[in-house]
This record gives sequence, structure tokens and C-alpha cells, in this order.
Amino acid sequence: VDIYTTTEAIDLLSSKIQDLGIRGCMVQDAQDFQEFLEQKDGRWDYLEDGLMELAHCETCITVYLPEDGQGTETLSALRDMLAQLRAADPEHIYGRLEMQCSGIREEDWANNWKQYFKPFPVGKKLYIKPSWEEPTAAAEGRTILEIDPASSFGTGQHHTTRLCLELMENEIVPDSTRLLDLGCGSGILFIGGMLLGAKEAYAVDIEENATRIARENAAENHLDPERYTISCGNIISDETLRQEIGSGYDVITANIVADVIKGMAPLFPGFLKDNGILILSGIITERADEVLDTVTAYDFAVLERREASGWCAVKLQKLAGAGTSCDTVRK
Repeated sequence: VDIYTTTEAIDLLSSKIQDLGIRGCMVQDAQDFQEFLEQKDGRWDYLEDGLMELAHCETCITVYLPEDGQGTETLSALRDMLAQLRAADPEHIYGRLEMQCSGIREEDWANNWKQYFKPFPVGKKLYIKPSWEEPTAAAEGRTILEIDPASSFGTGQHHTTRLCLELMENEIVPDSTRLLDLGCGSGILFIGGMLLGAKEAYAVDIEENATRIARENAAENHLDPERYTISCGNIISDETLRQEIGSGYDVITANIVADVIKGMAPLFPGFLKDNGILILSGIITERADEVLDTVTAYDFAVLERREASGWCAVKLQKLAGAGTSCDTVRK
């Protein structure tokens, strides 16, 4: 996957790519190559013509993803991350922030993800399946959650989503729990919560495409539209959206990435009621302590931490008397 950007964005993008679990990348940058040309000594007698083209190339970061279920989830998360960066960069300092797939067309990859998505149980209560598959014997005694994520993150196969669902299932009190899902993607978390009995839910995503798919999946699971709200926007920068979301939630789920979770940290207490539960996921294990240091500074206590294949998910509880304002974001 080639991501087109600018020299100024290389370090930022490299960090965000790592937060998606992608361990390595290759960078082509005209400015970097120009510095090499200016500093090279006399030992360089010949440079291939193709190499000289780097002097005029568009800055590009290349990553490699496996052509499987995890790869399609990561591709979707990569797309969402770039969309968020574009939204936060009206001056286009970071370039066009577009990606192109090679080896396989992106649209083919997006359409062929179905071959990797088979039904499976999650935790002790849920059974996840796409609409075109029939339940197996493993579904017996479980609540069936149908999800067709298309090009939006969230089939439940990714470790971050599964960990989040597992931590959430025992926190839903039927006909009582108010659930807030931040960065809803395909809607799998809030839909799962409502199927387990949540009274109502509010779901938010920065990507319009994600909110559309979440609505389709909610309808596929026959949820009452009077009991949930899905909005598109950025809660960190949009005070009006924060006011619409309101407060007093029993459970928050946020399966995003480390830096976004850290940015949201000052807002979590204002959305939750005292002793409410905050479930965080999408964090690579190397950054888990850093994220938890930031979040617990806002009067949260860690209740449980789970890890799988380099990913970490955490369940925290808001301490009684912690802040209740959704309006202040620490710079």
C-alpha cells in the first residue's frame, strides 16, 4: 500500500502506522534524496537513472499487508486514519494523504474480504457471522450478531475488537445500560452491546462511510432505531457534538489507536457517570503503559487488562467525584 504525503508528515505518519500494528515501512522522499546528492562524496561514480528519479518523486510511504482477514481489517483502519488526518489538515501540509494498492486493486481487496470472514464465537455470549453464512453448532446458546462491515473496520476478527467485546459483555445490564461507542466503525461494538440488552446507545465515527455502514448493520440486526443514535464527527474538536452526546453513560467503548485515545482522555469523565466503565482497545502493547498513564490521570482505575498478539485492551472505572465537564480538552 503506497501512501502519498509530504516530507513534513513522514514522522507523524510513521508513528500512526506503527499504532495500527504495522511494524515496518519504506519511505521515498525527494527532499531526503536531494540531501543525499548534496552530501555524497567522490566515491560515488554512478547512479542508476531510476534512482535519479527520486529527486523529483512525490513523497510516499509504503507498507505491506497480508492478503487475509487481518490485512483487510488493517487496510480499513489505515483508510480511516488517513481520513482523520485529512480532516485535521485544511492547509494540506501533509499532502493528499491518499493510498494506492499494488499487487491487487484496492477495490478488489475491499470487495473480496468476504472470503476471509466466517462465523465464530466471541467471549461467552456472542456469536458473530456475516449475513450470507448460516450459524454452526457453536452458535447454540449464544446471541447472534450479524455484521457486514464492507469497507469499514470491524468484523470482530481483529484482536482489538474481540478483546473489546470480551471485556464489554459482563458490563451490560439488560434494559439499564447506556452505551457510548467512540469510533464505531462497522458498529459491531454498540450493536453487540444492544443485543446483549443495553437500553440505549450512541455511536460516533469520524468517517461518513463508517456511520452509513453502522446504520445498515444496526438495521440488519433488527435494532429499534428509537434506541440508538449514530453521528459523524470529531468529539475532540466539535463541542456541539459533545453536547449532543450528553453525559451519564454507564459504559464507553473506544477501539481506536493510542494517540486518539490520549486526545480523548480529558473527555471520558464527562461522558460517564460515577463508577462507569471505560473499555479501551486498539493499543499496541508497547504503548499501553503510556496510554494508561494519560487516562488514569483523569481519575480512572484499571480493573482488567488483556493482551493478544501485540495488542492490548483495558477495562477502567471512573472514580466517584471525577470531573463531569465535556467541554475542556487539555492542550
